[in-house]
Amino acid sequence: MWTDAVHHPLASRRDVLAAGALGFGSLALRGVLAAEAGRPLPIPARAKRVIFLFMHGGPSQVDTFDWKPRLQADDGKPFPGERPRVVFAKTEALMASPFKFAQHGQSGAWVSSLFPEVAKVVDHLCFIKSLHGTNPAHGGALLALHTGSDTFVRPSMGAWISYGLGTENKDLPGFVSICPTLGHGGVANWSNAFLPAEHQGIPLGHAAVKAKDVRFAFASGGDTPLQEAEMEALRVLNGSHRARNFHDPALAARMASMETAFRLQDAGAKVLDLSGESASTLASYGVDTAKTENFGRQCLMARRFAEAGVRFIQCTHSYKWDQHESLKGLHTSNAAEVDLPIAGLISDLAARDLLKDTLVLWAGEFGRTPTRQGGMGDAAGRDHNPHGFTVFMAGGGVKAGTSFGATDDWGWFATENKVHVHDLHATMLHLLGLEHEVLTFRHAGRDFRLTDVAGHVVKEILA
Repeated sequence: MWTDAVHHPLASRRDVLAAGALGFGSLALRGVLAAEAGRPLPIPARAKRVIFLFMHGGPSQVDTFDWKPRLQADDGKPFPGERPRVVFAKTEALMASPFKFAQHGQSGAWVSSLFPEVAKVVDHLCFIKSLHGTNPAHGGALLALHTGSDTFVRPSMGAWISYGLGTENKDLPGFVSICPTLGHGGVANWSNAFLPAEHQGIPLGHAAVKAKDVRFAFASGGDTPLQEAEMEALRVLNGSHRARNFHDPALAARMASMETAFRLQDAGAKVLDLSGESASTLASYGVDTAKTENFGRQCLMARRFAEAGVRFIQCTHSYKWDQHESLKGLHTSNAAEVDLPIAGLISDLAARDLLKDTLVLWAGEFGRTPTRQGGMGDAAGRDHNPHGFTVFMAGGGVKAGTSFGATDDWGWFATENKVHVHDLHATMLHLLGLEHEVLTFRHAGRDFRLTDVAGHVVKEILA
C-alpha cells in the first residue's frame, strides 16, 4: 500500500494507476492492466478521431441513398408484407420517391438528386444500408444512437472514446459537440453519465445558436492573470484535499475539467477563428453562401478541431428531417443546407491527408417508412422507421466506394447483412483501436460498455 507522510494508507499501485489515468490517458492504463492480467493489448488503430454528422429528425433512406425500383413500380399499392407490431403512427399506401436516382463514381453508388455534391465524393464513402434499431420515437432512438441505450442514462459514444483514448491536445477537450440539440434527450446525448467528468462532451452553442455566434468567454481579452491566480489557488486547495481523500475520482475529474476549461478559452478560440482560411476553402464548405453557411461553418470547425487533436467532434443539423408531411419540399431544403458542406469536408480531409485517420459518420436516428403519411402529392410525408435505414462512413479504415447490407424491395426492413446500432458502435471502436468488450467502466456493481451486452464488429467494411 502507498502511504502519505503521516503513514495514512492511501492506495495500491493499481489505485495509483487508475488515478493517473486522468492525466496520461486511460488507454495506457488499460494496456498496463491488460498485460498484467495476461489479456491482449489494444488492437491497432486505423482512425485517430471521429467526426459525426448528425441529421436530427430521420432522413428518408428511400429518398436519399437506398434506391428502390420496386417502390416506384408499386406506388399507391398496399404494402404487401407484414407491418411492424409497434408503429409510431398510421400510414397509408406505398409512396414512390419524388426524387430521381442515378449512379455515380467508379463505385456506381446510387444517390438521389437531393445530394449532387455528395454524389461527387461517393468513391470515398462506405454505405451501410441495413442499419436497424428498436425504438420508433425520436427520444429513444437518439439515445440509442448516441449512447447505446434507449432506456437508461449512459455515457455517449464521444465520452466513451474520450475515456478510451484521451485527447491529443491538453489544451482542448477530447469531445466537442457543435450546436447540439436540446431536445429528445438533450444533454444526455453528449453526456459522460457515470464516466469521469472530463469526458463530458463540451457543447459549443446549441441548436438555437448559429455556428457563427459560438464564442468562448474571456477569449482574447479576459483577465487571464487573475484567472491563472485563481486556478493556482484551486490547485493548491484541491491538491491538499485530494492528498487526504485519494479515493475521490469525482474531485480529480472536476480538477481536470476546470484546467481544460481554463486552457480552452484561448486554444478553442483559435480553432473557431476562420479568418485564416482561404476564400476557396470557405467556398468549398459553403460558408460564403446563406443557405449553406451555418452547417458549412460547423463542418469547417470540425476539421479544425480534428487537426487540433480533438477525438470526437459532432456537428448537428437540427431538428429538420422529421417529414411526416411535405417531404418533397422540406427534404429538398434540408439537403441543400448540408450537401455542399458534407462534400466539402470529405474533400478537404482527403486533400490534407486527414481522411485516412479520421472516421466520418453521417446518420440520422432512424429512417422513414416507404408508405405515405399526411396529405397527397407534395403534401405527403413518411413516418419513423427504425427497422432498416442507411448511414455512411468515410475514411478511418473503412472500405471506400462500397455498399454493405440491404433492405427489402420497398426499403422498410433490413434483410441482408443486418447491422444493429450496437454493431455500428463496436465497429467504430474497433477502427479506433478499442475493443468494445474490453472498454468498460465499473458502476453500480457491474461493468458497463457502449455496446451493453451485444455488438459485433462489421469486418466486411474494414479496409
